[in-house]
Amino acid sequence: MRLSNYFLPILKETPKEAEIVSHRLMLRAGMIRQQSSGIYSWLPLGLKVLNKISDIVREEQNRAGAVEILMPTIQSADLWRESGRYDDYGKEMLRIKDRHDRDMLFGPTNEEMVTEIFRSYVRSYKSLPLNLYHIQWKFRDEVRPRFGVMRSREFLMKDAYSFDLDEAGARAAYNRMFVAYLRTFERLGIKVIPTRADTGPIGGDMSHEFILLAETGESEIFCDKTFLDMEVPGNDTDFSDGDAIASIVDKWTTPYSGTDEKHDETIWSDMPDENKVTARGIEVGHIFYFGTKYSESMKAKVMGPDGKEHPVHMGSYGIGPSRLVAAIVEAFHDDRGIQWPASIAPFDVGLINMKPGDSACDEASEKLYAALESAGQDVLYDDTDSRAGAKFATMDLIGLPVQIIIGPRSIANGEVEVKIRATDERETISIDSALERFGKVANA
Repeated sequence: MRLSNYFLPILKETPKEAEIVSHRLMLRAGMIRQQSSGIYSWLPLGLKVLNKISDIVREEQNRAGAVEILMPTIQSADLWRESGRYDDYGKEMLRIKDRHDRDMLFGPTNEEMVTEIFRSYVRSYKSLPLNLYHIQWKFRDEVRPRFGVMRSREFLMKDAYSFDLDEAGARAAYNRMFVAYLRTFERLGIKVIPTRADTGPIGGDMSHEFILLAETGESEIFCDKTFLDMEVPGNDTDFSDGDAIASIVDKWTTPYSGTDEKHDETIWSDMPDENKVTARGIEVGHIFYFGTKYSESMKAKVMGPDGKEHPVHMGSYGIGPSRLVAAIVEAFHDDRGIQWPASIAPFDVGLINMKPGDSACDEASEKLYAALESAGQDVLYDDTDSRAGAKFATMDLIGLPVQIIIGPRSIANGEVEVKIRATDERETISIDSALERFGKVANA
């Protein structure tokens, strides 16, 4: 993409309403635009990151055996009355009426609706296990939405829902999602700590949060340093092997971890000081097992092998891609801007022509641009007639992992300068070396 043709509304000044780093940088980098309190438009740069995160989430859900559907944002209040949550949920639920005066709501979550879908079609245990998920916009009417898309009223959520005949099957489903989450966050380029959590209005008796370590995190987390070096399951993970998946979960839940809300000081005080890690963190995923909470009230039953009807055991599993964008910015930035992990960067390479109009610079830039795009790299080519300082500032602000800089002096020697955004490492190499190195990255 040529920057001259792209919509990238960079802000020089930080808006006054931005209270945290991610909100400031996402506004300045032209990723989002606030439309009203807690509601944002996603601009091209932000949408590219959001879509990349959603794609990785989707791939790992599919790998773990979940099946994608798409449920509507507007739900009937009758379903929530069946489950008993309509009056209990609180003012965060946006209640509305349609033109026929029927009670409706903008869904904050989808347990009721997915249970209704399940009970309409599944009759036998032979159709189990089943896990249905979707990636869809939700709405929770926060009394005071703050911190940009970190805590907005409208947000994108991946929510999955598992259905099993009994508790053993449901816990196996829970384990598959636990491991899928470990893999998802690893692919996003972030380190997370799983920790036991409250279930809140979702219900249930087993729950884990996944906490991204970040200095600006909203929660304090206490954990064993073992977590920092634990290896995440690889691409060869067999999600059909229940024992192997359970052993992975056991490994990741044995060391101590707890947020300030669930911290056990007795266990913590008994740990050796050299094993203790205290840090700040941001919740980026939450999983729940809640048994028959919804299937009992909504009569979601299947015929078991004993010939009797059984209410299914259920779990739900959430990841917020829109929240993740902000959380990752909180974890990866410096005083000049964002430092995206390569897997979710809006562009793979920022190509900077330092002197548009100079025949040598233009020729080399066009050659590199065409070759890198052909190799599969997503390139943002700064072909604008701007000052050098402004070009560098823009590339640092939007945080592309690699910058290739083409100027008159270097190109006279057949060379370009390469800058790695995360480390500020700089290197002068030949054009052919640049083509070989970054073409291979795309094809690896």
